[in-house]
Amino acid sequence: MRMGGTGMDAGAGADAGAGAGTAVEAGGTVGMTFVDRVRSEGGDGACPHRLVLEHVTSRWGNLILIALLDRSYRFSELRRTIGKVSEKMLTQSLQTLERDGLIHRDAKPVIPPRVDYSLTPLGREAAEQVRALAQWVDERMPAVERAREEYDARRA
Repeated sequence: MRMGGTGMDAGAGADAGAGAGTAVEAGGTVGMTFVDRVRSEGGDGACPHRLVLEHVTSRWGNLILIALLDRSYRFSELRRTIGKVSEKMLTQSLQTLERDGLIHRDAKPVIPPRVDYSLTPLGREAAEQVRALAQWVDERMPAVERAREEYDARRA
């Protein structure tokens, strides 16, 4: 997925026959933007690109990735660090991110069992992008709040 430059432009290729005449590789398409690829899947939500994006930016996925940037965590430590996440949701989120190749689960054969979670190189790359987006949101929140107030005032 090209995220730099025009790779995420919503209008890129919108009316130009998305993907028409592009070369195809064994692993995907070349010359298509992210939006073009999602459109070519029919918008049914099953697009693998969209699914990975949903996993990375999910309610708990982004917090897990950002936390693991600092260090590896045991399950209970990670749960305390993130806060207000149920065991079930944390387990599901970790399994999903592990399946996507973003998290490494290291289960040590000791008693009591010890499981550590860390980022894979791919996961570190994704986590840095997610952290940058979270920092942008933090920095721009006053502007977002002003925009919301202006919108609400116009609608009142």
